Amino acid sequence: MAVRMKDRWEVQATLVANEFIDEYMAQANGEYVKVYLYLLRHQGEEITVEAIASALDHTESDVKRALTYWQKKGILENPELAYESPAENGPEYGRTGKGTYDQAEAAEKETSESQTPVYSAGQVQRLSGDEEFSQLLYIAQKYLNKVFTPRDCQVFAYLYDTLKLSTELLEYLVEYCAQNGHFSLRYLEKVALNWHSRGIRTPDEARDFAESFNSDMFSVMKAFGLGDRRPAAKEQQLMERWFREYGFSRELVLMACDRTISAIHTPSFQYADRILSDWREAGVRTRRDVELQDEKRRQEKKQKSASVQENGSAREAGRRRAPNQFHNFKQRDTDYDALVLQRLKERVQEE
Repeated sequence: MAVRMKDRWEVQATLVANEFIDEYMAQANGEYVKVYLYLLRHQGEEITVEAIASALDHTESDVKRALTYWQKKGILENPELAYESPAENGPEYGRTGKGTYDQAEAAEKETSESQTPVYSAGQVQRLSGDEEFSQLLYIAQKYLNKVFTPRDCQVFAYLYDTLKLSTELLEYLVEYCAQNGHFSLRYLEKVALNWHSRGIRTPDEARDFAESFNSDMFSVMKAFGLGDRRPAAKEQQLMERWFREYGFSRELVLMACDRTISAIHTPSFQYADRILSDWREAGVRTRRDVELQDEKRRQEKKQKSASVQENGSAREAGRRRAPNQFHNFKQRDTDYDALVLQRLKERVQEE
């Protein structure tokens, strides 16, 4: 009699080296530890930065920073993951569960971890004597539903003590991130850096920027019929350029989107970018400017068409007036028969 048995206690497990726990884990950012554990779980498998970011609810830049960190520590040796360094990757924007576009990657100049001052335990302890700072840490831990590590406290010390962001703005920042489902301190830090680089200093300014930012992005995606998905990294960069660098209003950007669809019958951020770049070079700032630009191009096209037609008519007339080579050929009146006969007579006489 054949017997089949299945081991009910068979356990699939991922082993973590004691050396990692003893020597490396305590010093590392918690988000970096998550990335390491995820890689350890899937070692030997083909995996992408995008897959890691999706599984851990990180941004791709977060994952890339973690990989760079563990490489420098000698934990990862030549990982078979193709990725660019965060500095080269440009801004990215994620889609939150509430249908808005987050701002964590919107900073034009992102401060790297090596540039962020490191606060010692003593410095953080002294700051904790500041009632406002102490209250801020308490509120932040409640919103984010976690007990802060020394590294987490250092992040808030940097934002509060070095960047001089007000406690009111930082409290709103924590609330904003938590309400949109983001509990990563690294994510929160990047949003703060973005706001600081834009000169945002009050909760009202931050709220206005967030609403404008989300609305502009959603409007473009909707105009292209893409409201059911998040924009790709390149698309995000182009939208950031149109609204922030070029300073175009939503009306003009949506006009460019409409013209793109009318011209090529498909959504194309690159085509819309060419339209908006041309408008920027021409100094276009309003709908009226666009109409004047259109009229100017129509006149130029009309003049060019008239010129081409005139030149074509001139060439045709020239061809009609040109004399035919055959008709210009001067007819000879030589009598070849008489000439041959004359030569025969001369030859007979000579003989």
